[in-house]
Order: sequence, then structure tokens, then C-alpha cells
Amino acid sequence: MTLPDRLSNDERSPFYNAQALERGVGILFNGKERKDVEEYCVSEGWIRVPAGNSKDRFGNPMTIKLKGKVEPFVPDGPAA
Repeated sequence: MTLPDRLSNDERSPFYNAQALERGVGILFNGKERKDVEEYCVSEGWIRVPAGNSKDRFGNPMTIKLKGKVEPFVPDGPAA
């Protein structure tokens, strides 16, 4: 299975892919594994992660964009 260039875990996003998320996706960001990624884009080199416990007016977590080297992978074993 090849992972998409851009993927979001928000169902309202046009980059949401249920099949990829069911299988499980791991992210290496600047050589370290991140487990809190909300969205990523390999070609543009960024990830979105929650900004603490803050929420927007609709109750969704506020996110910040971090730029760097993004490497998605399929983790071994079952999705957690």
C-alpha cells in the first residue's frame, strides 16, 4: 500500500482517507516518530499538531503547522 502525499484525520477534509487510517500510518518528522499528527503533507514538508488543550469556537483542537522532513510509514503490527 502506498501512502498518500497528503493525509488528514478530519472527516470533513478533502484529504481524509479512511482506508489509509484504518491500516495505520506512522509519521517520522525530522527523524523522530510523532504520534500526535492531525495532518501531513510530504511534498510541502509540514505536519499539523494540536496546540496544547486549546479549542476553536466549534470545539475542534487548535493546530500549529511545523515545517521539516516528513516521512510517512505503515507501522508493523495492528493499528493502535
